[in-house]
Amino acid sequence: MDGNGRWASERGLPRRDGHRAGADSVGACVEACGDLGVEFLTLYAFSSENWKRPKAEVEALMRLLEAFLKEKTGEMKEKNVRLQAIGRLDLLPASCQKRLHRAIEETSENTGLTLVLALSYGSREEIIDGIKSVVRAVREGHIDEAMIDPDLFSKHLYTRYYPDPDLLIRTSGEMRISNFLLWQISYAEIYITKKLWPDFRHDDLKEAVADYQRRHRRYGGL
Repeated sequence: MDGNGRWASERGLPRRDGHRAGADSVGACVEACGDLGVEFLTLYAFSSENWKRPKAEVEALMRLLEAFLKEKTGEMKEKNVRLQAIGRLDLLPASCQKRLHRAIEETSENTGLTLVLALSYGSREEIIDGIKSVVRAVREGHIDEAMIDPDLFSKHLYTRYYPDPDLLIRTSGEMRISNFLLWQISYAEIYITKKLWPDFRHDDLKEAVADYQRRHRRYGGL
């Protein structure tokens, strides 16, 4: 979800206003997924690299995350949305962790869209953590080294409870993956739009899905 800062700069606004506008796009896209029958939506909300941003901006983002969870948990319950999260969540401020876990618990029985927030997330870190988990399982005798294959390794990643993505949407015209689900998107279709994230709304997500539906996925075959 890229372009919040540029959206704000183009309007002479502080960056935090761009992040607030981006939060509105989250709601619009969740609604669109509900209309389309999408079962899983993963949003790259805060990367492991984002901790390097100015302290004031990081603190503003954490406050925005708390406010979003506080305001939207009831709505997610009403709309049958199940909230989940991936990443090194223990690095989040304690108040954010508490609010996040509460929202996850309160929506855990929902059976509609699963909304996965990638928070303090980096795919390289995830893969390293997965390797450590496999090594530990071998050392403790739970698995044999000969059993290790892509399917087994996938079960040691943060995303082990979710299917691999079919479609990756990149906003603001950026032509890079930015350390997002590197293992999982091996065969995902990629859709790039020049729209900045705060301008990406309901109809834009529907157009991305329609574009995906027109493609022929070969998975290396003919």
